[in-house]
Parts: sequence; C-alpha cells; structure tokens
Amino acid sequence: MGNQDKMKVYNVTRYRVPAFIVSGFFILVFWTYTVFIIGGFNFGIDLKAGLNIVVDMPTGLNEQELREILVDFNPQIQKAGDEDGRFIIRIADNSGIEDFQRITTQSVFGILSTEFESVEIVSEEYIGTSFAASLATQTIWLTLIALGLILLYVWIRFKLNYAVSAVAAVLHDVLFLLGLIGALQFEFSTATIAAVLTIIGYSLNDTIVIFDRIRENARITKDMSFKEVINQSISQSLSRTLITSFTTLLAVIAILIFATGTIQTFALSLAVGIVVGTYSSIFVASPILLIWHDRRLRKTRRDIAATLREADSPSRSTPSDRTRVLQARRQSAEEIAAATLRRAKLRAKKKKKK
Repeated sequence: MGNQDKMKVYNVTRYRVPAFIVSGFFILVFWTYTVFIIGGFNFGIDLKAGLNIVVDMPTGLNEQELREILVDFNPQIQKAGDEDGRFIIRIADNSGIEDFQRITTQSVFGILSTEFESVEIVSEEYIGTSFAASLATQTIWLTLIALGLILLYVWIRFKLNYAVSAVAAVLHDVLFLLGLIGALQFEFSTATIAAVLTIIGYSLNDTIVIFDRIRENARITKDMSFKEVINQSISQSLSRTLITSFTTLLAVIAILIFATGTIQTFALSLAVGIVVGTYSSIFVASPILLIWHDRRLRKTRRDIAATLREADSPSRSTPSDRTRVLQARRQSAEEIAAATLRRAKLRAKKKKKK
C-alpha cells in the first residue's frame, strides 16, 4: 500500500478528447486518401488473379536481383523454403493476353535462361478470379468473427461495457493500420491479414491487463471516483505495458531491417500495429470505458431524481413508493457516512506513516 501511495498517478483520462480527435483525424485522412484519391488498396497477387511459378535458380541469387531481371512483369518474389536457389515468382493476371499462363511461363523461362545457364521450372499454378474473391471474403468474415469472439470473451470475463470498450480499441487499431497500408500503397496480401490478426491479439492483451487492474482497484478502493481508479490503474500498468511493447518492437525492427519482400512488409505492419495498439489500450479503451460509466451514472441519477419527485408528490405516489424512497435515502446516507469514515481512517494512517 505504501508503494502505491508514493507512485505517481498520471491523469490520462484528461487527454481523452484530444486523443479521440487525433485518432479520428488520421483514420479519416488515411481512408479518404486510399478510397477517393488513389483508388483503393494495392492488393497482392494472392488476393487477386495471377500466376505462381516455382523455379530453381543458381545458388547465391537473391530476391532483389531476380526482381530486377523480371522487372517488366512487376513480379512478387520470395524464397521457397530452405532450399538455396528455389524461388516463388507471382505475376498478376493480364486479361489482355490470351492463354496467359502458357505465354507468361514461357516468357519468364526465356528471360531467365538468357541470364543463367541452369534454370528449371519446378511447378506453375494459376489462381483464378473467383478463388481470389473468395479468399478476400473469407478474410473479412474471419476478422468479424474474431471481433465477435473478443466481445463475447471480455463480456463473460468482465462486463458488457468493458467488452464494447475493448472491441472499440481493437477496431481503432485495425482501421488505423489498414488505412496507413492503403495510403502508403503497401502491398495488401495474406501477410497483411496475418499482421492484422496478430495485432488484434496483441492490442487485446494490453487492454485486458489494464481492465483487470481497473476491476481490481474498483473493488478495493471504494473512496475513489471511477475516473481516479482508471488513472491509477493505467499508471500502475504503464511500465509493464511500455516495456513489453518496446522489447517486442525491437525484435520486429530487427526483422524489418534484415528481411526483404513480403516478410519486410509484414514486419512493418507489426511495428505500426504495436505502437498503435499500445496507444489505444491507454488512450482509447479506458476513456471509452469511463464515458460509458459516466453516462450510465448520469442516467441512474436522473432515474433516482424522477423517482424522488414522484414519491414527494402525494397525488402520484403510493405508500410503498414513499417507503422505498425513504429506505434509499437512509441507505445513501449510510453509504456516505461509511465513505467519510473510511477517508478519515486513511488520512489517520498516512499521518502515522509520516
């Protein structure tokens, strides 16, 4: 208890309105720019029709060198497993070319054969438009199901107001990350989907840690307002949240620096998501919980006031109504007296410690 008294409590909730404005501004700008100015996301080949070619090349070749050789096809290239010299080449479908699969495969093989002596096409696979569309639809449904399960989990573990606040924070992270990816025209691929789902789990974990502390403090500190409980809980969890995010971010930055291609884009999405997820767990989830609590508290006070007015009016109240209101008044007076006594004891303990 003594350590908590000495701990500095940050008034985080006072910044809730500026935080909402900043988040809303960036999300609106990113999505407006993506949808109305540049015409949408830069979908990868695995989310649209295209051709996958697996080739065996001379050892020592990397993705960037192969990409420069096949620059006319604007390919997506990555290494296939641990085998040195084996690559997967993805080329988007071109509806203007008849027999696209055969002609493109022959062209790729011809270009590579002129550059290298030993080139072998291991396999080729054409992904049709219907398959790519179904994959995109499944992705949307998976994300919605994940959000629904999160809502149910937090509702069961805490309460509905906690669940809605957690989902709102996760939705904030998803909208921000996808908006940034679209605005910067990063490739939107299955790796992006994996990054988004990973960030959903990461952000939720941070939020649950803070919510658990809020629930615990609200139970043991009856002499504090809910706003003070939230600020104290965030302050107690702040070092843990920041240290965890920082150490995770170091590992992701290392991947971002040394990786290439799809893995690098995945790492960049993770890095942005970690920062935004940490921000939302502090400045979005908890303030939304406070707003919900304050609105419910004001509604309860209005209902009590209306009940008191009806009870004070002899023409509109029954004896049972007046008895119930008198009991509520006595109960409120007893609760106020008990709270006053607890504050006096707390001040006495602090004076003795000093």
